[in-house]
Amino acid sequence: MSHTVDLFVYPNCQLLDASGPWQVFASANTLLGRRHYDLRLNAIEPGEVTSNGGMTLVATHALSAFASTSRPSATTSPTDTLLVAGGHGVHDLDDRVIRMLAERAVSASRVGSICTGAFALARTGLLDGRCVTTHWRQAERLAREFPKIHVAADALYRQSGNLYTSAGVTAGMDLALALVAQDHDHRLAGEVARELVMFLHRPGDQAQFSEGLRCQLASHGRLRTLIDRVLNDPLADWNSEGLAESIAVTPRHFQRLFRQQLQMTPFEFLTRLRLESARRLLAESDASLTRIAEHCRIGGAEQLRRQFQRRYGLAPSAYRARFGLAGANPETRDAS
Repeated sequence: MSHTVDLFVYPNCQLLDASGPWQVFASANTLLGRRHYDLRLNAIEPGEVTSNGGMTLVATHALSAFASTSRPSATTSPTDTLLVAGGHGVHDLDDRVIRMLAERAVSASRVGSICTGAFALARTGLLDGRCVTTHWRQAERLAREFPKIHVAADALYRQSGNLYTSAGVTAGMDLALALVAQDHDHRLAGEVARELVMFLHRPGDQAQFSEGLRCQLASHGRLRTLIDRVLNDPLADWNSEGLAESIAVTPRHFQRLFRQQLQMTPFEFLTRLRLESARRLLAESDASLTRIAEHCRIGGAEQLRRQFQRRYGLAPSAYRARFGLAGANPETRDAS
């Protein structure tokens, strides 16, 4: 049985908010060897829609065609998943469009938004009382304009019942992978991610910025150059003394630079990078905790458990159970 995904776009939408999730579902079809996902591009009216980057999309369906007040033709199928793309144009949608969107959402099994598409869903009232997310730059505005909504400003995506919201741009692909995993399994989601040269399905509670990107944004001068060097090989045998020497400063001044620019010590920085690497391996492999801890220079399995729990709020075994490879050997999941 096919699953119909309707993606709503509008003038000045974000191109990747539309093309990214679309490609995830299309790639799933390819890997399945059949058209499980029936993809339909919707706009206010069928025809050309210019994205914010100037590229033109061609919508084949009208948003109103499947609303409860319209009469779908015998050849059209109802919406299983309705997704709303983000983009600056979302703030220009008039009340008539929002009413059509609300009517369309009522009949859909799943409703979601990518990036600022959350503003459109918020205007329908569907997000009231829900925990949602959006692009980090727009999170404060969403919370201010819609006080009945709880905004998780740093999350990649959030699920609340049958409602899904994601952060900006490429996070829409993470949300689509989560939906593929929900419909099938994590193995298929992982194969799609590999096909698209992505990290395997980042979990929704992962921060919108990686630790490395946060540090790149916050650092400058010699420290920024050093951060780039470490990020290029995060699992090398780095230590504070050697790093300080490499930029010709004393260890004491090196500690001071880190605290001034990054609000952490060099040891904390290296530990966070190594934990991010361990988290990816927990999701992408069935290696034992001991092997992962050794590979990521975190010590032993028990040290990895303690540090992972402290950093992410759950045990490595619990993380792997939620986001790891389906069918991985259970004996290697938390072995020491």
